Parts: sequence; C-alpha cells; structure tokens
Amino acid sequence: MTSDDRLIYLLSMAQQTMKDYTNAALSKAGVELTMTQAGILFLLKHKDMRTMSELGEVFDIDNSAVTRLVDRLEKNGIVERQTAPGDRRAYLVHMTPKGRDSLEKAKKIIMSVNEDLRKGFTSEEVEAYKKILRSILKRFKVR
Repeated sequence: MTSDDRLIYLLSMAQQTMKDYTNAALSKAGVELTMTQAGILFLLKHKDMRTMSELGEVFDIDNSAVTRLVDRLEKNGIVERQTAPGDRRAYLVHMTPKGRDSLEKAKKIIMSVNEDLRKGFTSEEVEAYKKILRSILKRFKVR
C-alpha cells in the first residue's frame, strides 16, 4: 500500500498543509494570529466571556493547550482573562478591541484561503468533499 492509498495519511497531510498555508497567508498579511488563535477569537465573537474549559471543549484540546493559546493572545493584548464570579478557579476570556480588529483582518485572509481551496473544483466536487468531511466528523467523533 502506497502513502497515496492511505486515507488517514492523506487526510492528515492535507490538514497540516492547509494549516501551514493559512498560517503563512495570515503572517504575510501582517496578521499576528495563527489559524488556531483566530478560531478562539471566532468563538469569542459568537459568545464572549467563555471559560477556558469551554474553549478546550469546543476545540477538543486539553487545559494546558488552551492555557498556552490564551497566554499568547493575552500577552499580545488580544484577549483578557478575568476570574469567574463565584468560582475563583475558573477564568473567563474576553476579546479586546485589538482582538476584534485582528479577527476582522484574519477573517478576510481565511475567507480568501477558503476560496483558493475551492479553485479548480466544480461545485459538485466541493459538495461531495463537504459530504465526505461531514461523514468523517460524524462517524469517527470520539465521545
């Protein structure tokens, strides 16, 4: 079996390639965010003041990884942390105005990368690809 026959290999390599490509596009545009950091900000835009645990659950990453991500964002003035009322062990994450500006810049770049990804494919191929990805997410999600 060649590496081109192993779907898990191809899927993993495609994911890493797109992550690297998107991060490079963000950096080239002067956006001081990675794709993962932008993901945190997209969540905060939808619902600000999320707990660190909540962010970890949505991204399916452990608390130490969330802490590292939020530490970097906080150091750059993109988010702020505050102790949750009634629970001194929990922290709420809030997006700053600088974070909102950074997110808007990142959103434009990410949308452009999404369009680049569609190029060369018919709308039917894109729909089939989305169907396959949704099926993978549904079938293999560890609960």
